[in-house]
Order: sequence, then C-alpha cells, then structure tokens
Amino acid sequence: MHLSFDREGHHFDEHHALRWLHHFGTQLIFGHLLHRGAHQLDTSFCRFGRFVFAASPYIEGIQGLDLRKFPLMKNGRRNFLRNSAALFGGLGLSSRAWGRYVDWTNPKSPKSSLSFDGAPRMISTWDHGLLANAAGFKALKRGGSALDMIEAAAQLVEADPIGQSVGLGGLPDRDGHVTLDACIMNHDGEAGSVCFVQNILHPLSLARKVMEQTPHVILAGAGAEKFAQEMGMESTELLTEASRQAWIEWRKDSNYAPVINIENHDTIGILAMDDQGRIAGGCTTSGLAYKMHGRIGDSPIIGAGLFVDGEIGAATATGLGEAVLKTLGSFLVVELMRQGKSPQAACEEAVHRIMRRQDTSDLQVGYCAMAADGSMGAHSIHEGFTTAQSQENQHELFHASFG
Repeated sequence: MHLSFDREGHHFDEHHALRWLHHFGTQLIFGHLLHRGAHQLDTSFCRFGRFVFAASPYIEGIQGLDLRKFPLMKNGRRNFLRNSAALFGGLGLSSRAWGRYVDWTNPKSPKSSLSFDGAPRMISTWDHGLLANAAGFKALKRGGSALDMIEAAAQLVEADPIGQSVGLGGLPDRDGHVTLDACIMNHDGEAGSVCFVQNILHPLSLARKVMEQTPHVILAGAGAEKFAQEMGMESTELLTEASRQAWIEWRKDSNYAPVINIENHDTIGILAMDDQGRIAGGCTTSGLAYKMHGRIGDSPIIGAGLFVDGEIGAATATGLGEAVLKTLGSFLVVELMRQGKSPQAACEEAVHRIMRRQDTSDLQVGYCAMAADGSMGAHSIHEGFTTAQSQENQHELFHASFG
C-alpha cells in the first residue's frame, strides 16, 4: 500500500509519513504524561501508543484520516482521549479496544475469553497483537484465508521500528547483527520456516514461500536470504539507530540478563480461524537480544514455537525459547487438546511441565491456544503475559492466568 499525506502543501511518501507519525505519537504520549502524571502512566500503554503511530501507515483504512484534524492535547486530557479514540477507530479497532488501554486497571480476568459463536477469530501474544489482529481481519475482509490473516498480522509487527523484539528495529546479537526467525503453518499441517536470516523485512512471508514454493520446511541463513532474493524480496537494513545505541550501551558490560516481560513485548505468535473454519498459525521474532551469533530459539521450530493441526487446534509460544524447545511446548499443547483437555487446561499443563523440570524464577514462558471449535486459552509461568483476542467487531486484551 502506498500512503501519502499533504501537510502544508508538501507531499510525504510512506517513509516520510512513518517518521512523521512516530514524532506525532511521541508528542501524544508526552502530552498525556503531562496531564496524567508519570507515576500513573502504564508502560504498556506508552509503548502501545508509540506503536500505533509508528505502524499506522501499514494499516489499510488510515488513508481516510486527516491527522491535521486531531490537535490531541489542545483542550486537555478529555480532548486527548476523545481524539485519540477517533484515531484508534480509524485503525479498524472498536471503542471497546480503546477503552481497554485507557482503563488498564480493570483488565479481563485471566480465566475469561471471548465467547465462541462460530465467527472468524484470532488470538495473538502480547499487547501488539491487538493491532496485528486488526490487520488480519482486514485481510479476511479482502477475501483472504486464515493463512492470509496470519501473514498480514505478522507483517504489521515486523515493520514496526519501535518494537525491539520483532523485525525492523529488533535488538541485535552480541556481534551487532539483527537475525530473524519465523515459521508458518496451515490447516492441513503444511509448514514453512526460516531461521538466522538477515536484512529481510518480512521473514514470516519468506517462511510462507518456503512452504508453498519449495519441497522443504526450513531454510537457514545465507540460503534463505538467497531464496528471498529469488522471490523478489528486497534487502532491508534492520538495525535502527535506537537499537544500535542500545547495543553500544550493552557492550560496556556485555552482561546478558533476561528480564521477565520487559516492556511487555516479545516474539509475536498468532493463531487465526477464518470464515471457513480453517486454522492457521505463525510466529516471528528477532530472538533474544545480544544472543550468541547463530543462536536459534523456538520460534522457527515446528512443534516448539508453533504447531497447527486443523482437526484439533493450534498453539504458539512466547518467552525463553530454550525452555520451550526442551518440551516441544506447542506440540504438547495440541496433543493435550487431542486427549480431551480444553485450550486453557492444555496451556496450563504445558507450563507446569516446564516449571516441574527447572528453576523458572528468572524466566518467562507463555502459551496461547485455539481449539477447532474456536475456544481459546492462555497461561504463563509468571504474571504479565497478555493475549489479544479478536472477532470481527470485538477486540479484547486479556491477562493470562499464571503459575
């Protein structure tokens, strides 16, 4: 999609619009901070606000908005909320979804989820899943399948330069290289995966090409990058200045210490059911920050970061990949559903299996799952894991149960 803005007589292309929206979003959050107080501003709300504006050009429908009509802080916080909600609606999300971020002190209970009515649905990991799901439903409205919903959702998050755990702007490995992993599966269990790829903006789309246009399941490193070039995918510099500066700062001590739920983001795992009842899933990440060069986590490994069986359901994982790999967590969740457990109970058991076998005091793992009947569930080791659950006209953020 090509997007342009006319601001004071100047035409901005998509690249300039992205930069302007990022600046605009920063001003929005700063203004909100002044009116509400720093101690009351939820970190995830702040990051989400920045993400909304950084990602806006990639969401179909934003073309109908004239951002010059949104002087957000002109008449105080009430005007901020009203105008921001209007902009949020332009992204295709409901007022209820906007309210979820304004009233963060009253989230959905861990055990609750959207009721199933046979409609298409999505569940994605973390707060950024809310916008990702909206992009997925736009793909469905254009006649797409569950697989198209997954790809559209992933592309939005991969192209966000603010998030530092997926795609563009991802934090590099200890040598300063941004390396990406992704996988995708369809209703029939077909799969594609890429790992240790560099300079590819949309690794999940590349994984889909592996699935659909090669006899293989996994391509890695230089071979995957060569295949991307053959498929017409352009090389993109993924290391942003912000991530480069973070890496330079890290190098002063070179101390790797994972922080649980840091900035409420991580790998994004996405599960979708379309209007034909077909299920698909995807997972995309830039992996652990400052990892050893060449490290591969769970995200591109079928059965670990993602597993789909159209007859039973699907599951995806987030958190420390090494812990997920040792139990093939997503496959385990689906197999537990095959044995009769609900998605919620299956996620809980998969998490407990990790907790029984190793010290989890300083690591987080979360699973979310969708059954073939559309029911969903999520569970994590520690508090703080969120999932975005969506139907066509309903988008909700849920705190997963934990422990």
